[in-house]
Amino acid sequence: MPELPEVEALREFLDEHLAGQVVARVLPLAVSVLKTYDPPLTALEGKTAGPTARYGKFLALRIGDLHLVTHLARAGWLRWYDVLPDRPPRPGKGPLALRVALEGGAGFDLTEAGTQKRLAVHVVRDPQEVPGIARLGPDPLAGGFDRDAFAALLAGERRQIKGVLRDQGVIAGIGNAYSDEILHTAKVSPFKLASAFDAEQVTRLYEAVRGTLREAVERARGVAAGGLKAEKKSGLRVHGRDGEPCPVCGDTIRSVSFADSSLQYCPTCQTGGKPLADRRLSRLLK
Repeated sequence: MPELPEVEALREFLDEHLAGQVVARVLPLAVSVLKTYDPPLTALEGKTAGPTARYGKFLALRIGDLHLVTHLARAGWLRWYDVLPDRPPRPGKGPLALRVALEGGAGFDLTEAGTQKRLAVHVVRDPQEVPGIARLGPDPLAGGFDRDAFAALLAGERRQIKGVLRDQGVIAGIGNAYSDEILHTAKVSPFKLASAFDAEQVTRLYEAVRGTLREAVERARGVAAGGLKAEKKSGLRVHGRDGEPCPVCGDTIRSVSFADSSLQYCPTCQTGGKPLADRRLSRLLK
């Protein structure tokens, strides 16, 4: 799933390649993708693209006086073409969900692999009209997001810290992969209750949030849209590396599986050397 660093890199890429170009056609190719109908997609045609904004994991492309807002969900992606293929796209065939063609021949596709079709596209007058954006918590890389603001979010939270970091209504933009990376950097168990952090631990976790995301944004900056997935994977130290040695201590990275996802962690760095049992069978580590 694209998370804050990859979506920020896509935002910068679109600012460079899309802004100033005129939209010729917008073609919806998957029934499930479009979540709004007024204004229609055709209202974007003939209008000039402006800057692209990011709201957590959402991209909001300004086109004329409207915004084309998308959330790439778990398996969505943006594929840019300097020259779009000549062959017209076929609705319902393959991963293609929506195509935006620009005057001059360039354009991009929104694609989604797999059978769970969650990629979402909205055409709105204001991005805050999108329910997912309206409910977002603060952006962890925003200038006003300081240590005290972070501490206030954790105060009274009785949930495990892994779930809190992934809750878009608490903090915007962090998903499964970067929450694993943040917790490894902060040397924290993913099952620790958010309300159980002392002042020093809150500071360490705050610094891990900002540092991990900033480093990932810098690695992704300037990478072409097609290379961002590989760049993300290459920069992860624990997520997706079950069975490999921890780059910090050399212990074996372990995994806990859930119904539709999994987390990875280092026992030595994060849980006092104790492997976590399956979450459904274990008590929470404090």
